[in-house]
Amino acid sequence: MTDKKTNNDTPAENGAADAKPTNKQGQASANTGKPQTSAQKEAEKKTANTTPKSAPAADKPAPAPAEKKSGSKTGAIAIALVIALGAGLYYHGHQQTQTQNAQMAALQQQLTSMKATLAASQQETLGKVEQSLHGTDVSITQQEKSIQGLQLALAEMKGRRPNDWLLAEADYLVKMAGRKLWLEHDVVSATVLLESADNRIAELNDPSLTPVRKAMNTDITALKSVARIDRDGLVLRLTSLQEQVAKLPLANAIMPEAEAVEETTVSTSVDDWKTNLMTSLQNFSDHFITYRKRDGSVIPLLSPKQDFYLQENIKSKLETAIKAVYREEGELYSKSLTMAKDWAQQFYNQDAPETQSFIKTLDQLAGEGIEASYPTRLQSQPLITDLISERLRNQVKPISTEENPA
Repeated sequence: MTDKKTNNDTPAENGAADAKPTNKQGQASANTGKPQTSAQKEAEKKTANTTPKSAPAADKPAPAPAEKKSGSKTGAIAIALVIALGAGLYYHGHQQTQTQNAQMAALQQQLTSMKATLAASQQETLGKVEQSLHGTDVSITQQEKSIQGLQLALAEMKGRRPNDWLLAEADYLVKMAGRKLWLEHDVVSATVLLESADNRIAELNDPSLTPVRKAMNTDITALKSVARIDRDGLVLRLTSLQEQVAKLPLANAIMPEAEAVEETTVSTSVDDWKTNLMTSLQNFSDHFITYRKRDGSVIPLLSPKQDFYLQENIKSKLETAIKAVYREEGELYSKSLTMAKDWAQQFYNQDAPETQSFIKTLDQLAGEGIEASYPTRLQSQPLITDLISERLRNQVKPISTEENPA
């Protein structure tokens, strides 16, 4: 760029530059001192343009050697700078191109890897879906077969006699009898339920059910041999005793018993006159003054507050006995009644009829048994359950399921 500008200078410009150091110093200085008008500038430009480029070099004055040397150095420096700038731009562009190529290659490799992973995932998902569909088809086929079996079994059961359901009802009654016996200890209800189940089986008039009826009658006999406990009667009697506690009369101050005093008598012998005299005097004095010796502490009368606590404690023991009746805890039942009896004997008037009746009733109730031995199992229950499973439930095929391998 610099070279072109330097070499394209017109001869008129060169001539003007060379004309400055000529001998016409006065005229040049005069011209430079005056301002040029626009008409003069246009005339000079026309003159310069009309000057032929192939004018002989003899017409132009020769330039100074120092100016030529300076212009060549400047052109060389400019060329070197242009070359260096071009080389730098080329190197920078080449580095950017390589970086972009490397990034494009990495992206291309990543894209290829993602395509491969996606393809593998699609294949795996398709495989799982196919396995699931296969398992679903198998399950649907099995369910269809089971439905067909249920329909066949239902059709067969429609043709059966309605008396076959009596066997299922008897099974239900036997199970209810077991629950009444072991959960509630209600022997009477359990016996009635077993007798009802035996009547249901008897209505079937099936000789193959004879072992079941035999076991059922054995259970009925065992239940009837269990001791009957009138729990309601015992509870009512204990409740009445609780209401009677407040009417019991308290005893007076309790004093220890006096020591036994030997009675002296007058002998018939004359030789014992002195002893007989002293005995007579002693008997005469006893009618005026009586002296008795007692060992032990005197228990005073109870205060109203203590009387209230005593009544509540006796009622609490009777309530414990009531709970023991339902739980069949014989030892707790006996201990509670014994403690209530001891308190009644210690703090209430033993000569009063109310106290005597209260203590007598406690003795009678303490002798009652509240525990019974129940059968641990019913022989008829497993037999009739197995029979129901064999005759009715096995005719209905269960829905079989097959685990999917997936």
